[in-house]
Amino acid sequence: MSSAIGLFYGSSTCYTEMAAEKICAQINSQHSDSVRLHNIADQPLSLMADYNLLILGIPTWDYGELQEDWESHWDELEQIDFTGKRVAVYGLGDQIGYPEWFQDALGYLWAKVKNRGATMVGEWPNQGYEFDQSKALTDNKAHFVGLALDDENQLDLSDDYINRWCMQICSEFGLGQ
Repeated sequence: MSSAIGLFYGSSTCYTEMAAEKICAQINSQHSDSVRLHNIADQPLSLMADYNLLILGIPTWDYGELQEDWESHWDELEQIDFTGKRVAVYGLGDQIGYPEWFQDALGYLWAKVKNRGATMVGEWPNQGYEFDQSKALTDNKAHFVGLALDDENQLDLSDDYINRWCMQICSEFGLGQ
């Protein structure tokens, strides 16, 4: 089992990939190249078994739908035992164009991995967003289950959110500063 962090993402329009690269750079700047990127379009989800620490990135498409790479590999998640793994999730969505489904895929991925035994980390406050509904909210509705990015409407906030979230999850992962 690697001591590195596996960051797995699916990205159709490059925004989730760009966020993955920023997350990787931010964590690696503090923790000497500990993050390994995996685009699930061309790398198998089975590689998740090699990591105790995982970051998973997913955009929400249209009316709360999964991104195509995640959708095509969705059932493979059932074959992965996440017991003993700490997992953080991030998502991209459009809160103005799709306010009733903002970050829904993030919620689906979080639930799928949690139900497979993962210890989930990285909740993110939902203040500063304008949306009607989301399947990515915690039970008390005060937080998203992971980092919620909206590069369509709040691109100017994304870098700050990523930097703050990376510090948070590194602490929750038990990585020393």
